[in-house]
Amino acid sequence: MDKKILIVDDEEKIRKIVSLILKNEGYLIKSARDGQAACKVCEDYKPAVILMDQNMPKMNGIDAMEIIKEKHPQAVVIIITAFGEIGLAVNAIKKGAYDYIEKPFDNDKLILLINRAFEHYKIICENKFFKKKLVSNNSFDRIIAVSDKMKQVIEQAKSVCETNATVLIQGESGVGKEVIAKAIHYSSLRKDKPLIAINCGAIPITLIESELFGTEKGAFTDAKEQKKGKFEQANQGTLFLDELGELTLTAQVKLLRVLEEKKITRLGGKKSIPIDVRIISATNKNLEEKVQKKEFRLDLLYRLNIFVIEIPALRERKKDIPVLIELFIQRFNEEFRLNISNISKSTIEILTNYNWPGNIRELQNAIQSAMIIAKSGTITTEHIPLRIKGYDNSNIHELSKGRGLSENIKHLNIKAEKELIIEALKKCNFNRTQTADLLKISRKTLFNKMKIYNI
Repeated sequence: MDKKILIVDDEEKIRKIVSLILKNEGYLIKSARDGQAACKVCEDYKPAVILMDQNMPKMNGIDAMEIIKEKHPQAVVIIITAFGEIGLAVNAIKKGAYDYIEKPFDNDKLILLINRAFEHYKIICENKFFKKKLVSNNSFDRIIAVSDKMKQVIEQAKSVCETNATVLIQGESGVGKEVIAKAIHYSSLRKDKPLIAINCGAIPITLIESELFGTEKGAFTDAKEQKKGKFEQANQGTLFLDELGELTLTAQVKLLRVLEEKKITRLGGKKSIPIDVRIISATNKNLEEKVQKKEFRLDLLYRLNIFVIEIPALRERKKDIPVLIELFIQRFNEEFRLNISNISKSTIEILTNYNWPGNIRELQNAIQSAMIIAKSGTITTEHIPLRIKGYDNSNIHELSKGRGLSENIKHLNIKAEKELIIEALKKCNFNRTQTADLLKISRKTLFNKMKIYNI
């Protein structure tokens, strides 16, 4: 990071003395004789820290600072004031100055203040970098959308970004509802403000209201201090309500009131607090059915489903699976320092044909597990969890290599076990003794299972 300083003062003597002091500390120095000149210098020089006198001809320090910070908001400005001008110094800080120093100033005090200003500048730059990275990591470009259904979802979500419309995202568990919510927020006009998420199903019923609306000290036995709720934390940003269908009816009433009045009241409090929050909610429940059962308020549903996005299950967007697999392999290679270079075509075929009841989350876990087992080279069908290969014919090949049904029965679902027994019987021309040997179970166990499954 360049240690560039701009010194602005109408007294040439002060400019030279300060320049000499700070050059000896290793800083790069440029100077300007007044506010107008400082504005021009900043166009190309872009200093990290500006030491600016307040009382100058043509343009004073505060006015120059405001113009400069419009184009270079990260610049850290220190205002130089005359002795006793505390009111002016306070006004400068209110308008964006980092600090002030009075004339005549002590050299050591000046150096210390400049060093602190550079540390502050470093923090500003780091925050800007991480914020930019956060936006980039949650952009729509990072979402896999090869299938037509997923492309439509992306277009829908993009169309609502620059509005303040309330969004309801629907879909099964694991389809990526939170990923879409984050992409909407970080592509919206609120992207520089907080995105606060709350899982309504993971918080005890007794605590959900305090989590949403906050508490005043003494509101209940354990409320030993004032606490801001998620609404206040998300003020001017976005509040993501995940598992919306799990909200209690009492919390629903209060949420409805907040949406109508744009104010919240902490538990135990009397004062209404204005809030400006965009609501994005998500659910894997059928809210209309819950309305029929009187488990969800219809008037709240009308407030929340202004713009509805339905995310398809992974089994409905199979074209995305190979691309997702490639993404997960790359991610886990880096995370676990593995060296997986490939995945076999037969394995991709099995993974593509599987119905993925747990959706993307289940696929991600399956790839992670397979990579940990394989460690390097190519992922093959041997590395895929048995619950996924299920009744695929490749399991018979695994059995013929010595892996019996009795060793892996706990990994198979009922349908998979039944189909595997049928395939084994076919392979052995329905000879029960040979089939039992292949499956590494007793003939009696095989007979009982055939009876249970009506084979």
